[in-house]
Amino acid sequence: MTEFGVDVSAEDIVDTLSFFDDWEERYKYIIDLGKELPPLAESAKTEQNLVRGCQSQVWLDSQLREGKLYFVADSDAFIVKGLLAIVLAAYNGKSAAQVADYDIDAYFDELNLLSHLSSTRGNGLKAMVQRIQNEGRAAL
Repeated sequence: MTEFGVDVSAEDIVDTLSFFDDWEERYKYIIDLGKELPPLAESAKTEQNLVRGCQSQVWLDSQLREGKLYFVADSDAFIVKGLLAIVLAAYNGKSAAQVADYDIDAYFDELNLLSHLSSTRGNGLKAMVQRIQNEGRAAL
């Protein structure tokens, strides 16, 4: 099973996206990343795991294993699943302190991501990140 952040890192995604010349190709790659996300069990698609602030339905579940946080997520929209993969690559397999302190804005800037998303998608992406960072702070 692929665990983004373990098998696919944020650096891998930055490197791969830099090969594409236009955003149409980048969007295709992002959607393909989403297809690689491990499936979220139907039993985890609960009200508690639903991420508020997203236009699409997004569920996020986390586990603390051996001092590291691991996240599994799913969405009903292909592009959102890809965005989840990008976010999980940054956070999976990190300690709670690393999750809480990670500079996600610098990562998004490096990807030049937010300027290519609609404002509602961007707000949803920020809601996902906020939820993950809150999980990190809670695990401290």
